[in-house]
Amino acid sequence: MTQIAHTMENQHPLGRSLKTASPAGQFAPLQDEGDLPEPWFPAALALRWSVRIGVFIAMCMILLPGLWVMLNAFRTNGAILARDSLFLASSYTLDNFRNIFGLGDVTEIPVKAYFMNSVIISVTSTVIAIMIGLAGGYAFARYKFRYKKYLFVGLMLSRAVPGIALSLPVFIIWSWLGLIDTKVGTILVYVAMNVPFSVWLIDGFFRQIPRELAEAAEIDGCTRWQAFWQVEFPMAKSGIASAAIFAFLTSWNEFALASQLTRTTDTKTLPVGLMDFTSQFTINWAGMCALAVVIIIPALILTFIVQKHLIAGLTFGGVKG
Repeated sequence: MTQIAHTMENQHPLGRSLKTASPAGQFAPLQDEGDLPEPWFPAALALRWSVRIGVFIAMCMILLPGLWVMLNAFRTNGAILARDSLFLASSYTLDNFRNIFGLGDVTEIPVKAYFMNSVIISVTSTVIAIMIGLAGGYAFARYKFRYKKYLFVGLMLSRAVPGIALSLPVFIIWSWLGLIDTKVGTILVYVAMNVPFSVWLIDGFFRQIPRELAEAAEIDGCTRWQAFWQVEFPMAKSGIASAAIFAFLTSWNEFALASQLTRTTDTKTLPVGLMDFTSQFTINWAGMCALAVVIIIPALILTFIVQKHLIAGLTFGGVKG
């Protein structure tokens, strides 16, 4: 009877063993989620499946709009307006991409010029913002100076203001300075947007690096600059890469301020160029989707290249005791 009771105690109602005993009589540690036994309590099982269904619905809400854009970039405008089946379309075409790059029969938007404008403005503003953010973040992390706390809070508050709320004062000031419809004017705005976040992110990474490492390098004969460049910078490069990718994506995808500050083909960026596919009575959805894919691809490639540093940067310091 004792053996029968012990067997019933350790048996799942569906016949699955709840515990796995080692030969020594001790329970082996569970390695991953796949090793976890299914909870037989109805409430726990319902909670687990509710979480799974909720995650699935959230992922669908995130991915489906992007999937809609990707698929419609290869369809005609008529097929999109006719609301044909998205996944069972009769044919797909590359004409939308040929047209936006001037290789088709239809004269379309000057995407090549917009693409070059976006590359120049995004890369330049990112490089400048990271250089300033690197100097500022290192200064906040390593040095003591007057009003340090208030300067840091003020820097963060400047980033908390929505960009669209700054469009009118920026437009007026830039008009006085003659910076409207110039690449320099747009670059300066993006530098101002990205510097606070870069300083905050890089400051946190340098705080995780023990300052004794640089002091030991100086004792061994390095100058202050050599200690920074050869010891501290390599350890913080993951955080710097994270700040750079966020600054680039902010500049690459920004629309509100760029639409106020750019006017002509020489200065418009790709997000602003999307509005060229709209007119008073019609919208070229196919061309707009194709250009949206062109905007997404460089960001995906850059993210894939730096993903190792990005993941390391986002998790840096997370396991420190």
